[in-house]
Amino acid sequence: MPTSNPIPSPGPWRARLTRYDLAAFQAVADRHWPGAEHVLPRLSRGANHGLLWFGAAAGMAALGSGARSRRAALRGIASLGVASAAINTVAKRAVRRERPILDLVPVIRRLKRQPFTTSFPSGHAASAAAFATGVALESKGWGAVVAPVAVAVAASRVYTGVHYPSDVLAGAALGVGAAFALRGVVPTRGQLPAPGRPPGQAPSLPAGDGLVVVVNRESGSATAAAGLVRDALPLATVVECAPSDLSGCLEEAAGRGRALGVCGGDGTVNLAASVAATHGVPLAVFPGGTLNHFAYDLGIEAVHDTATALASGDAVRVDLGRFRPGPHGASGADGYFLNAFSLGVYPELVRTRERWAPRIGGWPAGVLAAFEALRGERPLTAELQGRRRPLWLLFVGNGMFQRVGPAPGRRHNLADGLLDVRVVHGGRTPALRLLAAAVAGPLTRSPVHAAVRRRQVRISGLAKGTPYAYDGEVAHSGTELVIDKVPEALTVYCPRPV
Repeated sequence: MPTSNPIPSPGPWRARLTRYDLAAFQAVADRHWPGAEHVLPRLSRGANHGLLWFGAAAGMAALGSGARSRRAALRGIASLGVASAAINTVAKRAVRRERPILDLVPVIRRLKRQPFTTSFPSGHAASAAAFATGVALESKGWGAVVAPVAVAVAASRVYTGVHYPSDVLAGAALGVGAAFALRGVVPTRGQLPAPGRPPGQAPSLPAGDGLVVVVNRESGSATAAAGLVRDALPLATVVECAPSDLSGCLEEAAGRGRALGVCGGDGTVNLAASVAATHGVPLAVFPGGTLNHFAYDLGIEAVHDTATALASGDAVRVDLGRFRPGPHGASGADGYFLNAFSLGVYPELVRTRERWAPRIGGWPAGVLAAFEALRGERPLTAELQGRRRPLWLLFVGNGMFQRVGPAPGRRHNLADGLLDVRVVHGGRTPALRLLAAAVAGPLTRSPVHAAVRRRQVRISGLAKGTPYAYDGEVAHSGTELVIDKVPEALTVYCPRPV
């Protein structure tokens, strides 16, 4: 009776792999790598504890243009964190492999401080691969810059004699896997579905011919962006205005050109949108503020994106949020918002931030403003949809805000006809309630938080002069407010989704 071949034990295979590993390690040790002895050991030391990658992320965020660079830096660091946690809590303890014997490695290559952890897998290689992969998932350009450095760090671990080649390959594989695992939990911007984009009619304006762009010279990065606009659209007319002159400049520009352009933050874009909608001209948005929520939700992250849409005449129609009476109450004019309208602690936060930002800077002012706003002793009291209630925050979004991972993110549909209404109910501890609401996220009901969809919101019983915020601007109410939408009221140049 014939017998089947026995299954080979893992011993011979493991021994064979070890021989290959040692042979590759010795080949690297024996070979002369011109100039490497001055670079690779330093690079290997610089990557200790992720310091090299934290520095790279800071440089990307500071030197890069737009939100894509900041997202790439943040995702790279987050991916590194996931990889490090996996390596240090599981992988290093599961395979207790001894470090290579340093006798084969020239003294000039060796690190002054030898690692004391087990050899398999390489934590440096994992961190390098995770950071580079995370960056590349958000920005291919930055990924191409970071990748050679990551490869060099991984190679340096064999070159300096602290890891076998298989340690490095396994670490790199784990790092790549960590970056993709994180992407499964927190999608990249490219993974999200394209926003709802009912097409709009707009003229093609190659090189900006017929476009008048108004720049708020005191808004975020608008001055630098204005230079990019002039380079990308040499035929456009660019007008720089002080904030006090913006309204007049926008009105004049809307009457002069075939389209109105605006470069500034969300408050500046808000004013331009109301002027463009009133005059019936398409709007071209160039991100030039701190947050640029509306532009980013349209898929516009840089001047080039808008310039491309202008050249091809690609445009979409979007809803305008509306509140009545508007910020000038007695004039009878409506108020509009592109992103969100809010009552409660947020308007106070905005007001405090604006007061302190010129003195101490934007981010410190934001922290101080949040601390001051959450010290309030009593919540706002108002009648909402016919029911009187205390509340810490009423948020009304122009369109439904989706989640990107653990935090509310972009809007997928800018012409859905809906208001995203979120309420944080009153209580003794505003900070805890706001935190609970943030954690609740998409839950429609909780003891402290409610989230519903509406086409109209009625608020009454307000104390006259109650502050409210719309697209980062602060005004004061009468005793009643009605919030609704003007469907597809605005045509905006927008690049086609790739």
